[in-house]
Amino acid sequence: MPYLYRAPGPQKHPVPKDARTTHSSGQSFEQLRQECVQKGILFEDADFPANSSSLFYSERPQIPFVWKRPGEIVENPEFILGGATRTDICQGELGDCWLLAAIASLTLNEKALARVVPQDQSFGPGYAGIFHFQFWQHSEWLDVVIDDRLPTFRDRLIFLHSADHREFWSALLEKAYAKLNGSYEALKGGSAIEAMEDFTGGVAETFATKEAPENFYEILEKALKRGSLVGCSIDIRNATESEARTPFGLIKGHAYTVTGIDQVNFRGQKTELIRVRNPWGQVEWNGSWSDRMAFRDFKSHFDKVEICNLTPDALEENAVHKWEVTVHQGSWVRGSTAGGCRNFLDTFWTNPQIKLSLTEEDEGQEDCTFLVALMQKDRRKLKRFGADMLTIGYAIYQSPRKDEHLNKDFFRYHASQARSKTFINLREVSDRFQLPPGEYILIPSTFEPHQEADFCLRIFTEKKIITQDMDGDVNIDLHEPPKPTPAGQETEEELQFQALFEQVAGEDMEVTAEKLEYILNAVLQKKKDIKFKKLSLISCKNIISLMDTSGNGKLEFGEFKVFWNTLKKWTSLFLQFDADKSGTMSSYELRTALKAAGFQLSRHLLQLTVLRYTDKELQLGFDDFLNCLVRLENASRVFQALSTKNKECIHLNINEFISLTMNI
Repeated sequence: MPYLYRAPGPQKHPVPKDARTTHSSGQSFEQLRQECVQKGILFEDADFPANSSSLFYSERPQIPFVWKRPGEIVENPEFILGGATRTDICQGELGDCWLLAAIASLTLNEKALARVVPQDQSFGPGYAGIFHFQFWQHSEWLDVVIDDRLPTFRDRLIFLHSADHREFWSALLEKAYAKLNGSYEALKGGSAIEAMEDFTGGVAETFATKEAPENFYEILEKALKRGSLVGCSIDIRNATESEARTPFGLIKGHAYTVTGIDQVNFRGQKTELIRVRNPWGQVEWNGSWSDRMAFRDFKSHFDKVEICNLTPDALEENAVHKWEVTVHQGSWVRGSTAGGCRNFLDTFWTNPQIKLSLTEEDEGQEDCTFLVALMQKDRRKLKRFGADMLTIGYAIYQSPRKDEHLNKDFFRYHASQARSKTFINLREVSDRFQLPPGEYILIPSTFEPHQEADFCLRIFTEKKIITQDMDGDVNIDLHEPPKPTPAGQETEEELQFQALFEQVAGEDMEVTAEKLEYILNAVLQKKKDIKFKKLSLISCKNIISLMDTSGNGKLEFGEFKVFWNTLKKWTSLFLQFDADKSGTMSSYELRTALKAAGFQLSRHLLQLTVLRYTDKELQLGFDDFLNCLVRLENASRVFQALSTKNKECIHLNINEFISLTMNI
């Protein structure tokens, strides 16, 4: 079968009608359920087994857990009893109040709830011990299948449970979310907004209540009316304050749900009230108005409010607009694209760069409105491997007219036009901007350089825009090979070189890779301006592969003279970009050196090059640099010879493909 490769580009992502199947069998929920019904068995999920590996990764259970199905815990279990409500959500022995707050908020939006908790399942006819839930992840919906074995102790659920012990939808939802993130322990600690986004695919806003706008009450009122999910919390100054109780019955560092907002007439005056729910189902506000609290008290006692808007237009205060959504998936990779923030000028320019073309102003305005949401991917799932949430943010620069990745000098002399409010260690950072029509470069980054993660960048705009990944294209500028020096015009160096070649080559005036290795090292080691250990045999084999036109595995003198001129150019480049004259070049200097040599690589190819040719300190010596350039030149010339008229792709069968890879 011919091999064809095309680089992925930015994608438009409407909310899909169907979620993607994720079970390792490749079967959908319905296929798995029908298979169990036909066999007369209850489903057991091998992807998330009923053992300690699904519970914890860094500790052992404090008590003996017993995995039981709902029918083994109570008689006549129900999936949903009397509708899914916020009272169905009581926290167990897991520190995931943030998740419970999000679930409680989800129950207030019937449409969103029906998406996350499909209604095509129950303990009635067709029950086979299998359930499924749908979550949004990095711009797509996933269908997560689980069995209904739940961890218990003395016939009681250990973790999330309903106030009515016969109802199990919330416990099963928690299990599915734990599976999505790798384990129950992975759910410890977090922000409610994270789960709110996973339940809706929405976009988040965060408000500090002490700095909230004057119309904060109206903002919350509109958000709740639109079905937005709303959470709140009280900050802690240190770990000892976590879950400390205030004199008013509130818990610090704890995630609450805002479930309602209203105005009442009291003693002839309108009083604004807000209803806040504790996922524990107990320990509540004991100040005035009991379960409801005065909005002024809310603002003085709570520090942070998080709103998950189901669609970007929910952020509009007045008219509803249809927003365009563009998604870019990317990575920060140490040594090539993990440049850190603008504080680190030497590496900042190597971060991914996305070009935005804003062409149409908002209706009746002179600016273009857009929202940028940057999300780091899978950090919760990677907790078991010691990964923490990274500190992330982004900056936006006016684009110069040239259509290429911006270099270090640009950032030395230009300030950003806009940027995220802060760099912060949350899963997602989002902000809204208004800028004049024009072209801009958006740079997502971690705060510190060399930190690795995958990211999802969503750009919401009121009008259609054009976006371009400035690191997605490959552009190779292959110059004509330099012509050898005519006879009689050779320099003293070239004449000495010819004499050495004749001496080593023998009568046939051709050299093998071993002899070429001897010649090159003998000549190069006499050069005082370049530091290097030795050229390797593999480099010399690659040189012969590039220059050998006869295919006999040897290099004749004419071929060698052509290569020698190329080698001098590459040597000059190495000296130019080995800035500190250490005899090695950093991976960041390599990127610039490759471009100067005519090789503009995509982000993916650059990452492969860095991984292959640099050491653990992200440095490479002259031999590695030469080997890299020889292979790039060879591969590029082969592609040029085989490419079709449009110059974008080549078609190879398996024999041709392996033949090429063995020789490049």
